[in-house]
Amino acid sequence: MATRIRRLTTRRSPPKLLFLALLMLTPVCVIGLYNYGQKISYFFRPLWDKPPLPFRRLPHYYAENVSVEHLCRLHNWSIRSQPRRIFDNIIFSNELDLLEIRWHELNPYVSKFVIMESNTTFTGIRKPLFFASNRARFAFAEEKIVYGVFPGRIASPGSLKDPFVLESLQRGAMNGLLHSAGISNGDLVIMSDTDEVPSPHTLKLLQWCDGVPPILHLELKHYMYSFEFPVDYSSWRATVQIYTPQTRYRHSRQSDVIFSDAGWHCSFCFRSLEEFTLKMTGYSHADRVKRKAFLNYSRIQRIICRGDDLFDMLPEEYSFKEMIKKMGSIARSDSAVHLPSYLIQNADRFRFLLPGGCKRNIVQLK
Repeated sequence: MATRIRRLTTRRSPPKLLFLALLMLTPVCVIGLYNYGQKISYFFRPLWDKPPLPFRRLPHYYAENVSVEHLCRLHNWSIRSQPRRIFDNIIFSNELDLLEIRWHELNPYVSKFVIMESNTTFTGIRKPLFFASNRARFAFAEEKIVYGVFPGRIASPGSLKDPFVLESLQRGAMNGLLHSAGISNGDLVIMSDTDEVPSPHTLKLLQWCDGVPPILHLELKHYMYSFEFPVDYSSWRATVQIYTPQTRYRHSRQSDVIFSDAGWHCSFCFRSLEEFTLKMTGYSHADRVKRKAFLNYSRIQRIICRGDDLFDMLPEEYSFKEMIKKMGSIARSDSAVHLPSYLIQNADRFRFLLPGGCKRNIVQLK
């Protein structure tokens, strides 16, 4: 009987090996979650998140040498007697090359270029006023420029302030600047980031046609690092709106209607590695920089030429099928067709944005 009791007691005693295993595994799990928690979360996104409601897609008809009147009819719109004025409204950080391409492309159709920049990034890092110091570069559009400076906030070391708050304040300040530009009811206003560029023929169509939806999202072909790496047609935040007194500057979903194949979105399309690190640490998703090594110039250069992800993240998708489809490097394209005409006309200056031009300067050219 005594032997039986001893055996039962032994079985009920928790093994010391289990405690040792837990002690060893706990710090490993903590470190793993810290380093890979975001990746784990994104992998299981199809389980915990739901996709937004789908847009109602409007077909987009265009071909060279086809009259705008005929194109209006194809869209079930009517031709106007006079074109609407267009106000291009953007927040600017340091995308000087893309801004030059954007404004040259849109200049024939835009009445005012409304641009605001800040002396800090969204994360509170002090930065130069890049547009102000390079304004002479945009002399071709000087008479159309309405420029404003948003006083940023310098973040204290170790500050955990939400960068989206500062971004929202800066976008909100655009409303006053747009009003000072002289916009009126019935004018068209483009609301997009600098790197979200509507195609010129899209603007020409929208300014000449009546019957256009009052708020129209633009489906833009998405590229990463340059036009050598096309991703998909997932870019939707840019809008063209018919201005009313209730119009407010936003960079989020504002309607359920999207206009197909309406331009280009070139993310992280910078000339220098220095510009890459400024955006990586300064934009609202700077928390994706998990380690200082992410900002290593050699690493960034290698990633650009491979078409890999700067933040070592999984694709942001709502289904495992789409996630698996987009895993790995972006497929390189040798096509430079249907790109902004100013880019092609000045290909020697913007070689870094074209196929075969993945090598970058180290510092930003002033």
